Amino acid sequence: MSYCRKEGKDIIIFATKEEHQIPSTVTIPEPEKQPGIILSDGSINWNCPCLGGMATGPCGIEFREAFSCFHYSKADPKGSDCLKAFSQMQECMKTYPAVYASKTDDVEDSFDIEDEQDEASASIAKELENDTLNKEIEKQ
Repeated sequence: MSYCRKEGKDIIIFATKEEHQIPSTVTIPEPEKQPGIILSDGSINWNCPCLGGMATGPCGIEFREAFSCFHYSKADPKGSDCLKAFSQMQECMKTYPAVYASKTDDVEDSFDIEDEQDEASASIAKELENDTLNKEIEKQ
């Protein structure tokens, strides 16, 4: 015969050998499937841990606008109509270097990387503009 004894915050249960041989009837529910970045209805899951808090940080509004623009973009190439939103997000992130710091060890290197990223962004933007202009000229 089993019995229980309470010691402080703990409850100690004593069971007989026969009681341990009876199979358990407890059923463990299946774990709920966690939604990813995109929900089943096609909307963005701003609570997804994969965003790493970007949607709620000091530049959360800018991030959400840029990410939404990209997600819903119909432009070719996708997101080419979102350069202004991404530029605004990048400018905001530059004002919070402690929050959005580069993963490099040297602070000086992180500024060099940002400069390179600015140059790369500008280069990509110029290429996209040229491609758009070329496509418009071809249509005429």
